[in-house]
Amino acid sequence: MPLPDGAHSPGGVYRGARGGGHTNRTFVFDDGRCAARQPGAGDGGRGDGALLDTASLKMSDLDSELVPLPPRYRFRDLLLGDQSFQNDDRVQVEFYVNENTFKERLKLFFIKNQRSSLRIRLLNFSLKLLTCLLYIVRVLLDDPALGIGCWGCPKQNYTFNESSSEINWAPILWVERKTALWATQVTVAAVSFLETTLLTYLSYKGNIWEQIFRVAFVLEMINTLPFIITIFWPPLRNLFIPVFLNCWLAKHALENMINDFHRAILRTQSAMFNQVLILFCTLLCLVFTGTCGIQHLERAGGNLSLLTSFYFCIVTFSTVGYGDVTPKIWPSQLLVAIMICVALVVLPLQFEELVYLWMERQKSGGNYSRHRAQTEKHVILCVSSLKIDLLMDFLNEFYAHPRLQDYYVVILCPTEMDIQVRRVLQIPLWSQRVIYLQGSALKDQDLMRAKMDNGEACFILSSRNEVDRTAADHQTILRAWAVKDFAPNCPLYVQILKPENKFHVKFAEHVVCEEECKYAMLALSCICPATPTLITLLVHTSRGQEGQDSPEQWQRMYGRCSGNEVYHIRMGDSKFFREYEGKSFTYAAFHAHKKYGVCLIGLKREESKSILLNPGPRHILAASDTCFYINITKEENSAFIFKQEEKQKKKGFAGQGLYEGSSRLPVHSIIASMGTVAMDLQNTECQPAQSGGGSGGSKLALPTENGSGSRRPSIAPVLEVADSSTLLPCDLLSDQSEDEMTPSDEEGLSVVEYVKGYPPNSPYIGSSPTLCHLLPVKAPFCCLRLDKGCKHNSYEDAKAYGFKNRLIIVSAETAGNGLYNFIVPLRAYYRPRRELNPIVLLLDNRPDHHFLEAICCFPMVYYMEGSVDNLDSLLQCGIIYADNLVVVDKESTMSAKEDYMADAKTIVNVQTMFRLFPSLSITTELTHPSNMRFMQFRAKDSYSLALSRLEKRERENGSNLAFMFRLPFAAGRVFSISMLDTLLYQSFVKDYMIPITRLLLGLDTTPGSGYLCAMKVTEDDLWIRTYGRLFQKLCSSSAEIPIGIYRTESHVFSSSESQVSVSVEHHEETREAQGPWGSRAGTGGGGHTVGGGSAERPLLRRKSLPWARRLSRKGTRHTGKAAAEEISQQRLRLHQRSERQELSELVKNRMKHLGLPTTGYDEMNDQQNTLSYVLINPPPDTRLEPNDIVYLIRSDPLAHVASSSRSRKSSCSNKLASCNPETRDETQF
Repeated sequence: MPLPDGAHSPGGVYRGARGGGHTNRTFVFDDGRCAARQPGAGDGGRGDGALLDTASLKMSDLDSELVPLPPRYRFRDLLLGDQSFQNDDRVQVEFYVNENTFKERLKLFFIKNQRSSLRIRLLNFSLKLLTCLLYIVRVLLDDPALGIGCWGCPKQNYTFNESSSEINWAPILWVERKTALWATQVTVAAVSFLETTLLTYLSYKGNIWEQIFRVAFVLEMINTLPFIITIFWPPLRNLFIPVFLNCWLAKHALENMINDFHRAILRTQSAMFNQVLILFCTLLCLVFTGTCGIQHLERAGGNLSLLTSFYFCIVTFSTVGYGDVTPKIWPSQLLVAIMICVALVVLPLQFEELVYLWMERQKSGGNYSRHRAQTEKHVILCVSSLKIDLLMDFLNEFYAHPRLQDYYVVILCPTEMDIQVRRVLQIPLWSQRVIYLQGSALKDQDLMRAKMDNGEACFILSSRNEVDRTAADHQTILRAWAVKDFAPNCPLYVQILKPENKFHVKFAEHVVCEEECKYAMLALSCICPATPTLITLLVHTSRGQEGQDSPEQWQRMYGRCSGNEVYHIRMGDSKFFREYEGKSFTYAAFHAHKKYGVCLIGLKREESKSILLNPGPRHILAASDTCFYINITKEENSAFIFKQEEKQKKKGFAGQGLYEGSSRLPVHSIIASMGTVAMDLQNTECQPAQSGGGSGGSKLALPTENGSGSRRPSIAPVLEVADSSTLLPCDLLSDQSEDEMTPSDEEGLSVVEYVKGYPPNSPYIGSSPTLCHLLPVKAPFCCLRLDKGCKHNSYEDAKAYGFKNRLIIVSAETAGNGLYNFIVPLRAYYRPRRELNPIVLLLDNRPDHHFLEAICCFPMVYYMEGSVDNLDSLLQCGIIYADNLVVVDKESTMSAKEDYMADAKTIVNVQTMFRLFPSLSITTELTHPSNMRFMQFRAKDSYSLALSRLEKRERENGSNLAFMFRLPFAAGRVFSISMLDTLLYQSFVKDYMIPITRLLLGLDTTPGSGYLCAMKVTEDDLWIRTYGRLFQKLCSSSAEIPIGIYRTESHVFSSSESQVSVSVEHHEETREAQGPWGSRAGTGGGGHTVGGGSAERPLLRRKSLPWARRLSRKGTRHTGKAAAEEISQQRLRLHQRSERQELSELVKNRMKHLGLPTTGYDEMNDQQNTLSYVLINPPPDTRLEPNDIVYLIRSDPLAHVASSSRSRKSSCSNKLASCNPETRDETQF
């Protein structure tokens, strides 16, 4: 078969060109090889042959031996064919010839074409209205009293006789019609008749009777044919023709016209509007028909005018029936009866349809008008299902910003509105600003209803309560794609559950991956306690007014500091930082905190898009830099009241400061007058820095003084521009240098085995590369199993491994890709090697090969199959050697028949572990934040009941953080990922919140940006005394920026709290003025004081006791009843001791049964009688207390090493060698 030029053959493509008596041919094979045949080469100059470059066949040899074939059978012709033959046989085919007929062209113009059909229907509607108008003109010009008769006949006068029962039909049959009016009506009737006939012919489909007996066709013939007949028979020109019935034809034409109109502009009309229009037209047609019909029939009776007939119809149809106007003859009476019956049948049907559509519209929410979308600002919230908690979190956080008060929220949800949601949206506060639309984001019609193209932003949230979270992500991805396709300019704020699905929506302006943030926060909580609480408080909007009316000091302080948020401002426009232009970042951070109480945490260069947290003392501030700081409110909403500093400073520290009351919290002018920062230097010896094992160690060591022993220890000043000799303290990289060059004898080879590098295998696309501690050789998969030995080692339990540090255990259902983000922050390069904790993954299901491939490069990462509700699994994974246990919410339990029961199993399991291992730090993830009140539940504790009442009171006051005073949340023991939904909402106003949060969590590592870490304040560090002096010490020595404190205090949680408060109440009043530290009663009762050396033991804060007693049920103070309660309390203590011993024996017996040594388990100190809370950016005069953990943003060590031409070892030795007595404090960080 001939192939055309350029066609494919099984071996390649033949390309040929004919001309000039010869042919150039090239044969191109599928693998890209080609062979060309030059004319006259090997074929005698004929150029007829074709050369195929194959091993089996050479056409050149065949051409020389065989006789050439006839022209039509040559190889060239087999490929190309005979062109002349093809030209002769070519047939031109025309398509759609059926549309070329005259009928089809008319049908295309009158029916099929949308715009021309709309014009035809508009003409038809206008003609029908014109006929009705002409009928009214004829009625107004006609007077039966002047005579009645046919055209050209003599007129007869007629007078109605009420006493006679006979009816004169002449006034009904004949009317007076002027010649001009008749001519106009005939013309209009002829045009209408022709149009109707033509449309009937074009729409004919084989059944002629169906077309003839249509109501519209019959009415058209009644109103047009008589006029045409009068042309040929003049006496009938005055014949009455019911032209007023054309109003029903006008109604029908109007309906078709509206349908064509919406079809022409490619928009779906509102069904509600269409139904209202139909109802209105039906009422109008009924009234017009009744008015004209009664008026004409009464020409033989009472001769009513048109206005009187209209009045009669309105009174009759409204069922008022005054009776002042009544029909006189039976035809008109019959017409009234017929019209009433028709109205009783037609109108209820119309009203029923209208009510049904109204109810459906209430369910679907109607439309957001285009006019409102162009004149008002609105955002769209797209969700799979809308729950009341999600709605209130969004509305409270979104409208917490003053600039968003004029915005409207359009909710687009495919499900019907929930009853609780409907009830909330009926509140006037929300009903005027929130619009609920039932629809899908995948339908352009619904996106148009929400006016997505005019929206300021679109928030797309995933349904985290779905059992299949991957399917929920797929739905979110499709919604994001649909919105981007429909409205490319609308900013997208997308929430994704699984990290592997994040790259599908990377085009969105802001994306929050739930599992990434969740696991990173849980990982950091093992190093920096209460990280979830710290992040949650930072991303929530609050004024810091929570708990200010409480008599509890810690609640006032904690509530006030919770109002701190992250803000930004251009440095050149800032009163906070403008004066520090040209100075180092560390200098500006310290002095801004000292002077204004704001905490400068990072900045962004004008030419860069990256945010840098604590870039260090090398960074010199410029006026174009954007500064990010933590404060109660942004600078634009702050007033500056400058006071003259006191010339005479107080000697020593008064110790009152913040603790005197909430009124002293914002007073920053006191800082200077109280002398919290000493600028004089001490003469000390130069000694190398020593690391402190993660708790600060010697970086806060007391300087050796060289003078009067009564002189207060001083702190080195923060330099405006970093000195080259003190630019990089040795301690900044001491961990790395010690690990690599001088490993200790204890750690030996285990330290040297680790290397720094980027993980070679990422479990998903889109994970940020982080420099980590890695194994030089990947561990075999068999060695990752903790509880089973292999050919490489025989260890079968955590004890056998002999870990130097305590374990971190993670309990999860499956080894999802998000779990990778738990490991990376704990193995980041800036974590000291000697402080790396072994990580044990306790998984319900066996991890797959890809996950093991991703984690086998990390040191001391193991897994074990087991469940958190199995005591044997917990003991085998080494829970008695663990400091932290992280319980991740299971996906299979996230959905339940009763929503809030999804956390039931997790809560009970954690409560069991809380009883079995009281000293273990357990961090739990819950699905619903309201369930955190059940964590560490104490049914008979009056203090917990008082906190419950406080939470309810704060919720009534409109607080967005009513749950913040729950002790498990304040201590960072529990969190819900739904709390981070506000992170996405805040990004609409603060587009920098997601990058800053990711930097704090270690999800992103920008070169030159610092990281979050923690430092513990010990008894030896209390010489610093205040948070402001600590700020200066850290800035001057190690260039670290503190951002908050995690404080732990003692408390008594028992049903006997009222008795204890009674016994200490008198002593509390007498000891109130004993100084800043005061006397604290121990937990063992007796009211004895505890010195500074026993700070590790639980202490009793007496101020909480009377408050709990007042808010709880008050008991009598009679001596007899108190004695009885004391006896019952002693019995309770005995019962508790026996229960504790019983639990201990249970654990030890299970360990013996499993063959585990019991030496690691003992009854450790019970930490249930402590409360902990987070203080974000406390005032500088806040007193430090033992066991305070300070949150720090430490500068990036590699940022300085990269720019240094010397090695870290020589740099550190040179700095130590050059340090002098004046700068010893700076190098002894």
